[in-house]
Amino acid sequence: MTKKYALEKVDDFRWRIPKTYKEGMRVPGLVYASADMLEHIVEDQALEQVANVAFLPGIVKYSMAMPDIHWGYGFPIGGVAATSVDDGVVSPGGVGFDINCGVRILRTNLVHEDIKAKIRELVDALYVSVPSGVGSKGKIRLRGNEIDDVLRKGSRWAVEMGYGRKEDLDATEERGEMHGADPDAVSAKAKDRGTPQLGTLGSGNHFLEVALVDKIFEPEIASVMGIDRVDQVMVLIHCGSRGLGHQVADDYIKEMVKAMRKYDIELPDRQLACAPVKSHEGRDYLAAMRCAANFAWANRQCIMHWVRESFCRAAGMCEEDAGLELIYDVCHNIAKIETHEVDGRKDTLCVHRKGATRAFPTGHPDVPAKYAAIGQPVLIPGDMGRVSYVLVGTEQAMKETWGSTCHGAGRMQSRAAAKKHLRGTDILKELQSRGITVRAGSMSGLAEEASEAYKDVTQVVGVCHNAGISRIIARTRPIGVIKG
Repeated sequence: MTKKYALEKVDDFRWRIPKTYKEGMRVPGLVYASADMLEHIVEDQALEQVANVAFLPGIVKYSMAMPDIHWGYGFPIGGVAATSVDDGVVSPGGVGFDINCGVRILRTNLVHEDIKAKIRELVDALYVSVPSGVGSKGKIRLRGNEIDDVLRKGSRWAVEMGYGRKEDLDATEERGEMHGADPDAVSAKAKDRGTPQLGTLGSGNHFLEVALVDKIFEPEIASVMGIDRVDQVMVLIHCGSRGLGHQVADDYIKEMVKAMRKYDIELPDRQLACAPVKSHEGRDYLAAMRCAANFAWANRQCIMHWVRESFCRAAGMCEEDAGLELIYDVCHNIAKIETHEVDGRKDTLCVHRKGATRAFPTGHPDVPAKYAAIGQPVLIPGDMGRVSYVLVGTEQAMKETWGSTCHGAGRMQSRAAAKKHLRGTDILKELQSRGITVRAGSMSGLAEEASEAYKDVTQVVGVCHNAGISRIIARTRPIGVIKG
């Protein structure tokens, strides 16, 4: 038992925070981690946040944390919580500021030898084609109320405008379009921030990555996704809803603070500000959040279109020969109304996944038909100097975590701490020495995202795999990275 949080060991990969840890906890906490990882986790305030989330009205079963847990706003990053739609709340802190930050991965018909001599040219072409960095503006010029169409339709808007293929929608969570999005619930300020940023990567931990399949653990399942050989070239895109999503979160956190007084809700942390799911405030937030989620999907769809174009130009081939097919797109900052089994009966829940990925099993109706026999693809990126993973969802996840798993490596150091102790120029040289070509907007930004600032993603996904809440299928390693 770890005394600081009275953690009780359930097994080698699960640890319980009992309801008795804090008076007012409605459910226990459940933390997924190995004993080695736990030593660092307890140094953070994130476990205190797990306990605080357990105070939310209507929370069901557990306040959960994935192994990539670290301190966040209200909820820890890596936090998962489900509340009853009938008598529970929705909390913007359980989604975060970068609504529908997510990852998509493309397969190609190429192997390393096909692009080895052109990797610098390819990375440069991607860097030029996809605007990145703080405050970056995209090539798309939305006019009048066109932003409202993006917020309603998401990826479908992008495909209708020529940015991609219809089959891309089938390989995107929610088909890239959450229903119930209402642009009238989004402030003019949020729309103004988002309008010039559609089709941009942003900064921080967002990236574009050219990678190689490093290892295939389950060839039969991998082949269904088009992952069929070691050294196969892949492309990963990681970004979110940019300034629009941030503003939606900021707007509604303020509204939720007022709503807490209105509905007489008391919580140990005002960053957990919330409102009943069925209240006016709750419905408006969900409508605006869905708009931001749709913006993020449209954003990644447009970026992918330019990736395909620039990749083919640099490689000197057409899209048909290159492949560049979307395997899947997953989001990891979202709240969704879903049906799950609770104590032997079906219940409608508001599932908050903050820094957590949906991991639905075989046969689930929300899994694309082509993946029905293998389960939903789960994409877990590492840091820019280490490997990333492709997994699939499991039945165990449905029973235990509301169909959720981890979302990435998880930070070990804050961005400020990383910049204080690391130099971007040194990171650049180290990556280059390992055969990784990098383009970055700034050296300080590169230092923020150094491998040393993150947990080892192999340990993180290992916990999820061994706990049975997702299943490792393949591993990739980077050879080209674009950072904002």
